[in-house]
Amino acid sequence: MAVAPTKAETARGLRLFARLDERFLLALFVLAAVAVSWFLRTRALGASLWMDEGLSIGIASQPLTEIPEVLRQDGSPPLYYLLLGVWLRLVGDGPAETQALSVLIALAAIPVGLWAGWSLFGRRAGIYLAAMCAVNPFLTTYAQEVRMYSLMFTLSLAVTAAFLNVFVMRRRRYLAALLPLLAATLYTHNWALFVSIGLVTALAWLLLTAGGSERRALFRDGLIAFGGAGLLYLPWLPTLLFQVQHTGAPWLNPPRLGAPVQISKYLLGGGTATCALVLAGGSGLARFLQEARLDPRRRAIIAAALVVVAMLGSAWLFSQVSPAWTTRYLGASLGPLLLIFAAGLARAGRLGIAALLIVLAIWSLPRLYDLQNKSNAADLAQAAAPLLHRGDLVISLQPEQTPLLAYHLETLRGVRGLRYATPLGPVRNPHVMDWRDSQERIERATVARNLEPLLATLPPRARVLLVHPITARRDDWDAPWTALVRRRAAQWGAALAGDRRFRRVATLPPFYRRATRIGVRAVLYEKTGA
Repeated sequence: MAVAPTKAETARGLRLFARLDERFLLALFVLAAVAVSWFLRTRALGASLWMDEGLSIGIASQPLTEIPEVLRQDGSPPLYYLLLGVWLRLVGDGPAETQALSVLIALAAIPVGLWAGWSLFGRRAGIYLAAMCAVNPFLTTYAQEVRMYSLMFTLSLAVTAAFLNVFVMRRRRYLAALLPLLAATLYTHNWALFVSIGLVTALAWLLLTAGGSERRALFRDGLIAFGGAGLLYLPWLPTLLFQVQHTGAPWLNPPRLGAPVQISKYLLGGGTATCALVLAGGSGLARFLQEARLDPRRRAIIAAALVVVAMLGSAWLFSQVSPAWTTRYLGASLGPLLLIFAAGLARAGRLGIAALLIVLAIWSLPRLYDLQNKSNAADLAQAAAPLLHRGDLVISLQPEQTPLLAYHLETLRGVRGLRYATPLGPVRNPHVMDWRDSQERIERATVARNLEPLLATLPPRARVLLVHPITARRDDWDAPWTALVRRRAAQWGAALAGDRRFRRVATLPPFYRRATRIGVRAVLYEKTGA
């Protein structure tokens, strides 16, 4: 005879069913977010590569063991390039294949965001943050680019959440995750140094506002986390110091006071979305700040804000001396920013829901033109490849375009045996840009010293493809490096056009599809006499 379940057993069964139902719905949400993110972030996959993507592919295509040494010429840490090097050997080196790594990293940001928001501010904040990670336009752009910025975003979000869990929520189990996450961030992009300054600033505030015994425990954990990450980063430090001395960013100007506009336009999707986040999120954040002084969530909000402010402030100050400030680098601050906004929207109730829906709708609008037309280098290579032969000379008047040109001509079009040069001189490895002391080298470059020896070595009937950057917008070409590139391009173009030993064969490409980053045009010459 069956025994009827007791009330307690029935209640336990209902609770178990509710938990299973909740987990099913959560899994369904994550799958839906990933599907939407995949749809948005593959619309322009493989459509266009620009100059910086050529740099990435060129470095990653070097032997894996040589990549750290090659980066002495570039100025970046090695983690992304090593990952990309393994990826392109496994998946392929075509435009879509190489960009796909960034797509997968961007998709990984969704569960990271869910964990980050949920672990710190509750389930609703986690869901909101995951949804924002799925459609944020900055991440959508760099999910379809062969660069490290989607990895930098994901790591900065994860490292901020782990830091707050350890030092605010006092969940020391996350200390084991924080240490390698911080080290990985440092090995991904040099702006991680500013992220570290932000984290240390937040830790200093927590130490100042903690009690005696708690202060000692925080200090001990800080030594473990930052000291351990520093030890892991120590082998890279000599290379970093060399890069700082020899591979600066002469292509940038010192930043002014437009950082809020940059963040609003490029990181948060424009004025409407920013206003919705600030107004609705701000109302929720105000409620957090009204909590008791030692309330963990209140302290987490303040600490996260300190991370963002100290990160951007230190980067802005450093860039007044050595410019290292550009929109895509600001993505390092986007992770903690979205974490703060998700917490505020979750606390704002119905207003937060309305604001979130507005933001998600704006962020989900397709913006394909810029991604599909980053550069016209592929058009140029397609037109030039049938006209070039082994031993011909390709001169890129913007030196950092060389790896992209070599990728399109050699890897994709199969033109072998070409020689490459720039105003800096002959290029030994066209797949790697040598930034070492580049500003001083281009200042010394002249037609007589750098161009004439190249032309003199060419036999009759050899061809020269002279590739110019399109410099129509002068305000984009006024930094120390870019201004000289523009000037040298004009000088070398005039010199070759007036050289009677060469005749013009073609102007390439035959049509110009607007490039939203940096476009190129070329003139093909053939040597007719000595």
